[in-house]
Amino acid sequence: MDTVEFRRHLHANPELSFREHETAAFISEALTRAGIAHRRIAGTGVLAKIEGRGDPKRAVVLRADIDALPIAERTGLPYASRRAGVMHACGHDMHAAVLYDVLKELAAAPDFEGTLFGLFQPGEECNPGGASQVLAEDPFAEYRVRAVVGEHVEPGLEVGTVGFRAGKYMAASDELRFRTAGRGGHGALRSQLRDPVAAAAELVTRLIGLNGEECVVSIGRVTAEGATNVVPDEVRLEGTLRTFDERERGIIRRRIGNIAADIGKRLGVQIEVDIDAGYPCVVNDERLTRLAVDEAKSASLRVEMLPLRTTAEDFGFYCTRYPALFYRLGVGAAAGRTHTAQFAPDERALRTGADFMRRLALKIMKTK
Repeated sequence: MDTVEFRRHLHANPELSFREHETAAFISEALTRAGIAHRRIAGTGVLAKIEGRGDPKRAVVLRADIDALPIAERTGLPYASRRAGVMHACGHDMHAAVLYDVLKELAAAPDFEGTLFGLFQPGEECNPGGASQVLAEDPFAEYRVRAVVGEHVEPGLEVGTVGFRAGKYMAASDELRFRTAGRGGHGALRSQLRDPVAAAAELVTRLIGLNGEECVVSIGRVTAEGATNVVPDEVRLEGTLRTFDERERGIIRRRIGNIAADIGKRLGVQIEVDIDAGYPCVVNDERLTRLAVDEAKSASLRVEMLPLRTTAEDFGFYCTRYPALFYRLGVGAAAGRTHTAQFAPDERALRTGADFMRRLALKIMKTK
């Protein structure tokens, strides 16, 4: 099976996070046909292994995510999603196809020292994140992992371009949920109210005030089941917190709690705060980044250095345990925006992505 065919099958048959049963079975069948040893991991993931020569405990892990999003596709492609309301709108089908290509090529000629793992990881798009479940199984405990490497498609870069950033790159993410509870009633009789809507409005305003260069707070959902003349007894809010430093992350969490307590006390309402810890920050190893940039230039690829991103990735879990590198693969502006129903990356990027990831893996293996 060629790489484009592999990708198009995944694109036409997307599955949501932690439900990638058919996806995992398809990947497993393709690996079996290629003669690549593998096993299931993290429920609906697949972990492939190729042993080279020399010390088998030296290892490099190549990771691709495989889950899709709850989006109804509107690309009109002949291989568009066959599942209503589910789409590979973030390029995970591309990531998996690139990894498949790399594994197939290296399995045919395992000319490297050590062990290469190919991790097809489930559940990147939602907490708790498939990466955390992979690490909970500790599959690399007996190995000296020299690098965990991942990529992500990027419509902001043209095909033939790869993007890098050393050090902190993508934000840590936390999910925010609040409940403001007071005493509702007739909207015209305010003296009888302990208004949870007013408390929620002030809460949103003060939370937004926390935004800064390396801190993002957004509230995306507010539910108040009242009417034009009815103030409800409670309001529920949901949002996100993004930070780039664990110390700052803790400080902002405490400030959120203090803000809620202050508003609740002054307005006579109860404010419940639930902060659900998400992914840690993606921090790229400086040495691996330099090595990857040099290898990309040697491959005659265009290289761009990237700014901080306030989006999050569960790849950050790997960064907390191993030297790690997460980079961007250009798929062209014509692809449109990720997480939209029209997203259609240029498949020419598959060849670029596979060739570079293979070269990078071999380079890391050779580096002492």
